[in-house]
Amino acid sequence: MIKLITLFIEICAFKKGPQDVPASQTLLSLLTFLYLVVSALILALNIPTHEALLQALVETLLVLTFPWLMLRIAHKPERYLKTVSALLGSDILISLCALPALSSLSVQVTPLGFAAVIILMLWNWAVTGHIFKHALSQPFLFGLGVALLYFLLSYQIIGMLFPAPVTPGG
Repeated sequence: MIKLITLFIEICAFKKGPQDVPASQTLLSLLTFLYLVVSALILALNIPTHEALLQALVETLLVLTFPWLMLRIAHKPERYLKTVSALLGSDILISLCALPALSSLSVQVTPLGFAAVIILMLWNWAVTGHIFKHALSQPFLFGLGVALLYFLLSYQIIGMLFPAPVTPGG
């Protein structure tokens, strides 16, 4: 287990890529479950638990589907297990790093907490771009573009399925 955590830390540090992740359905299942739990935990900081679980489930489906689609388009479907495992594992680590800052922001918005979340979001984008770069055998800027497309599509879909409540006078 320590080897896997170290591997995902190295991916987040841009030292390794998805090609270094074991192609294992068991690992993918474990990471999918952990991603769902961590996502629901983070979402439950600001929304009711049942909504957090449902939204986390949709987010999990998106993170499983988007790489499949991109790899199909690129004619590299054999890279799916490693790519999606790298995406899930790195996102879990970054999300766990973000948990303290997100928790503090759910109580009170501070410049330090806000800056920490922005930095972690940019780091997540860069790591996701790094993973797509390797998975699609393209330059890093291309990977960043694919990562940006993934984030924008995900936010749009989540926003459509889970619209923010309208507050009077707001």
